Amino acid sequence: MRMMTGVAAVAAAFLSASAAPADTRDEPGLEEVRALTAKYQDVKVALAEGFVRDPGNMCDTADMMGRPKELGAMGIHFFRPDLLGISGPPNPRVNGDGVHTDFRQPSILIYEPQADGSLKLVAVENLVFQKSWHEAGNKRPPSFHGVEYDRMQDDPATKIDEAHMFEPHYDRHVWLYRENPNGVFAQFNPRVSCAAHVAAAGHSTHSAL
Repeated sequence: MRMMTGVAAVAAAFLSASAAPADTRDEPGLEEVRALTAKYQDVKVALAEGFVRDPGNMCDTADMMGRPKELGAMGIHFFRPDLLGISGPPNPRVNGDGVHTDFRQPSILIYEPQADGSLKLVAVENLVFQKSWHEAGNKRPPSFHGVEYDRMQDDPATKIDEAHMFEPHYDRHVWLYRENPNGVFAQFNPRVSCAAHVAAAGHSTHSAL
């Protein structure tokens, strides 16, 4: 009986350790992330380093993803296919097998379109696809500064694409370049606007804030 109790205790300890959040001692501080990403305020630098503008040319807003319009917008996403593990076109959605979560080199940059046609960096982001993340042995979503990434996936029962053409994924936005009253880790920012966004030929326009 005592042996069984001991085995149960060991098993419980193992399960507890497996479910514990990842060690955050090596995580960069927000100021470090800002210092390392400040160069991307020039979008030409981002492009030169392998970032690709969203081929759909979408400026994402909260209402596009079935959320209250008052939450605001994200903006236009530029992403690094290699860091996301994307090796092919959407089929039918964007998918990848990367598990990159280091904000010293974020996999996604988010820009706000300006009236003069330029782009202003407002946030950085990391994203991992749920399937690849859990297949790598992770039991919980990734986290940053003790806050778990947001979960996003499309609900096929609605007309709105809640995951903006991506397979189910976890993501974390960090609003380093535009103050966000909803918090630095919120998904949307009411101080970001898509009003100046111009849709390319063949792409529909979206609700402007």
